[in-house]
Amino acid sequence: MSGFAPLIAVKLNLKQIQVQAVLDLFEESATIPFIARYRKDKTGGLDEVQIQHIQDEAKFLKEFTERKTFIEKAITEQGKMTEELQSKIDLATTIAALEDIYLPYKPKRKTKAQTARENGLEPLANTMLAQQQEDVLLEASKYINDKIVTAEDALQGARDIIAELVNENAEVRAKMRKLFEDTATMQSKVLADKETEGIKYKDYFDFSEPIHKIPSHRILAILRGFLEGVLRMSIVPVEEDALYLLEQQYIKGMNPWSDHLRKAIRDAYRRLMQPSLESEFRTALKQKADEEAITVFAENLRQLLLSAPLGRKNILAIDPGYRTGCKVVCLDNKGDLQTTDLIYVHENNCVYESEHKIRKLVEQFKVEAIAIGDGTAGRETEQFIKKMQLGLPVFLVNEDGASVYSASETAREEFPDQDVTVRGSVSIGRRLMDPLAELVKIDPKSIGVGQYQHDVNQFRLKERLDQTVVSCVNTVGVNLNTASKHLLAYVSGIGGSMADNIVRYRSEIGGFKERSQLLKVPRLGAKAFEQCAGFLRIKEGNNPLDASAVHPEAYPIVEKMASDLQVDVKELIGNEVFVNKIDPKKYVTEQFGELTLRDILNELKKPGLDPRNELEQFEFAQIYKIEDVQIGMVVPGMVTNLTRFGAFVDIGVKQDGLVHVSEIANRYISDPGEALKLGQKVQVKVMEVDVNRKRIALSIKQASGEERVQGDKKPRRQESFKRQEEDLSALSVNDALSALKKKFGK
Repeated sequence: MSGFAPLIAVKLNLKQIQVQAVLDLFEESATIPFIARYRKDKTGGLDEVQIQHIQDEAKFLKEFTERKTFIEKAITEQGKMTEELQSKIDLATTIAALEDIYLPYKPKRKTKAQTARENGLEPLANTMLAQQQEDVLLEASKYINDKIVTAEDALQGARDIIAELVNENAEVRAKMRKLFEDTATMQSKVLADKETEGIKYKDYFDFSEPIHKIPSHRILAILRGFLEGVLRMSIVPVEEDALYLLEQQYIKGMNPWSDHLRKAIRDAYRRLMQPSLESEFRTALKQKADEEAITVFAENLRQLLLSAPLGRKNILAIDPGYRTGCKVVCLDNKGDLQTTDLIYVHENNCVYESEHKIRKLVEQFKVEAIAIGDGTAGRETEQFIKKMQLGLPVFLVNEDGASVYSASETAREEFPDQDVTVRGSVSIGRRLMDPLAELVKIDPKSIGVGQYQHDVNQFRLKERLDQTVVSCVNTVGVNLNTASKHLLAYVSGIGGSMADNIVRYRSEIGGFKERSQLLKVPRLGAKAFEQCAGFLRIKEGNNPLDASAVHPEAYPIVEKMASDLQVDVKELIGNEVFVNKIDPKKYVTEQFGELTLRDILNELKKPGLDPRNELEQFEFAQIYKIEDVQIGMVVPGMVTNLTRFGAFVDIGVKQDGLVHVSEIANRYISDPGEALKLGQKVQVKVMEVDVNRKRIALSIKQASGEERVQGDKKPRRQESFKRQEEDLSALSVNDALSALKKKFGK
């Protein structure tokens, strides 16, 4: 891959030496988190995003090179490679350009043109292309034989040959591709008798939008409607423009052959070129839409995984319910299950007993905080607990995916003797303590953020989400003595099987006392140790540096710094006065440059600092169901999901409201992520409520008084719902239910 460095550097606007360093480190099996954190001097301080882009570009260039080599070999074996053809191949920069060059030489099923050539009509096609002043019928009559019965048959065969030549002309295809890029529209119409069945696609029953403008959610919606047999779709420029472009290339004014060439060109476009390019652009648009949707999902997942933890506290966690009661569990400050119980807070004759149970559990297990799932009966259960005035912080916890975890192999392995309700309650409590450590056990697609996850390329989705989880886990760091194997598996250089080995070895020795003990874990060699050690923390171990993000390879440097200050390492760590006296330039070596040394000094000031924010309590308004929501209310809410068309906000009822992108800020924004973050607390104004369809339209900018509503409000509210319907039609059924119903039941 080293030969790719110059091309990647130009493409990403980076220095070649930086790109080369990253590619070399990849060759040495280094991971992206490790390179970004511990090899800054080699890469010139590139961050994870830049390093990921280098990896993606290198992957593309590898695929491109392999395809180029295959095409060169295939053409050469046919004995048709020329210097001119090789030059064209060498100048190609995209796989599409390569495929255009290869098209005439690509093995294919027997075509009309091949049949015409076998019948000896290629000279007639050449004559037609030359466009001399011959008598057309007389010239065509020369080719009549046993297989060519009439002059018109001969002309048709010649036109078939020309149609294929037009379609396989790489320069012509490049021009036509540019026409598609600049002017083609994505069009959809409803199929006959599908109006009722496909009502959720009604915004696309007669739709057209230029492909260079159409947003990703509309592309995915139309494609889904097409695949479900509701919509007919096409991606085409104006046909007259396409035909004019082709005629300009081939027709030399008015002559006896002009009409025949026009017929051949029209056939080439309609039968061969347009379907081919439409398929190519449909694939390209799908890939582009997938990437945007996956990016939205990855951004949301990152924010969710890095949401604020409460920390190690004794927790009482409740999975609320009506008829079946509320499952209660108590967890110690390590997240271990202590006891379980069941209370009924929605039946008057059970309220006193339920209060007694809660008070007893709080006292017995020294509870420091209460976690309540935010699904069915969540707000009512919160109200019950708060009325008890226990003097403890109460948190509503997003429980998306908790039921998936409860029934998973992971949950059965952790709690083989407990039912799904207990497992769900434990998950809720642990999410409050440390969202990252608990959420890594759940398939990210089940967590309830993002859009279109069921429609996009599933391999690419998993790849990006796994990259996001890995990045988050290594950004925060992992406690080596308390982390589950599921969390350890995402640490740089470890993986699933090695995580199992670490947990087993940890159990055998009763916990790690120092990082160097990792080298005794079966199959964990020097390379894996290099990649993972800096991201693993040991609290109260033999070496105080093991609790920090300082890599073991840098311990001698820190010891030298401490020695020069005439203090021991333990005194140096966390003492900003001592650390500020250190001049990093004095300790620069061939291995450790100034960038790495500054990182070390920052870490010494605040060792093991968790980059996540501190958790804050949040109070919803005193509304509990959609019937309580009134137009004009200004209420607090929490952002639960971000899409490209708007933000979903929880205001304390079972249905999240939608703030359309146009209602987020008093300035133009194209992406809600420009102004909002997942979990952000906001004030929203209720613009419309549709109880029957369980929809709430909200506005952030009007709640803040940045915009005054003038004139009749009703048209504005209708427009708000019109936008909601258009954008929500792009969501899959599962997405829409998750966003707008938010778990009526488990």
